[in-house]
Amino acid sequence: MTGSLLEVIALGVRDAVAAEEGGADRLEVVTGMAVGGLTPAPEIVAAIAAECPLPQMVMLRCDEGFTADGDVLDRLRRDARELAQAGAAGFVFGFLDETGAVDLAATEALIHAVSPLPWTFHRAVDHAADVHASWRAVRLLPNLATVLSAGSPHGVGDGLPVLKGRADAGDASIVLAGGGLKPRHVPDLLDYGIRAFHVGSAVRRSWADPVDPHLVRRWRSLIERD
Repeated sequence: MTGSLLEVIALGVRDAVAAEEGGADRLEVVTGMAVGGLTPAPEIVAAIAAECPLPQMVMLRCDEGFTADGDVLDRLRRDARELAQAGAAGFVFGFLDETGAVDLAATEALIHAVSPLPWTFHRAVDHAADVHASWRAVRLLPNLATVLSAGSPHGVGDGLPVLKGRADAGDASIVLAGGGLKPRHVPDLLDYGIRAFHVGSAVRRSWADPVDPHLVRRWRSLIERD
């Protein structure tokens, strides 16, 4: 990765346009942030695509949990087809089984369904029973673009040692640092070699308010290092 990547959560067209104005590189498009992000309607993706050129990484998630049975996977496959047609550039998903391990069967089924588009394994990785084992399971999966991780279920502040460990293990290029990310965390993450950052609440006053392009611009400046 050359330079740093800034991904901004967008709930709709206003967010997307403001993120672009502030200097974001790509969007994570979701709905339902009260439960950590759910699959948006294809109409939202299409509307954003009509107004904003930034790539859209679109969430595929039916509920606030991380498990997926056959019915859920069938629904997400249908959603993925419709969202790709609407303009999705890639997807965000990832599953754990009942033991808290990465559900490789479910994850690989959805990778196949969205192929050849890239995808991000979302913060399910932080909620795994064995975080290091979950990273080993995910890191070599096909078409993986990034792993969205705070290093801890409690946010980046608690997860910095895990993120450093992943960077030391050679995974810095796929870490997308996000989840309670604060400006004070950025210097350490840059020192680890991590160059991709994900922000949502940090670039708006509340989830009821749109993205503020001025706050996006501050993050753009913050993550760039000469």
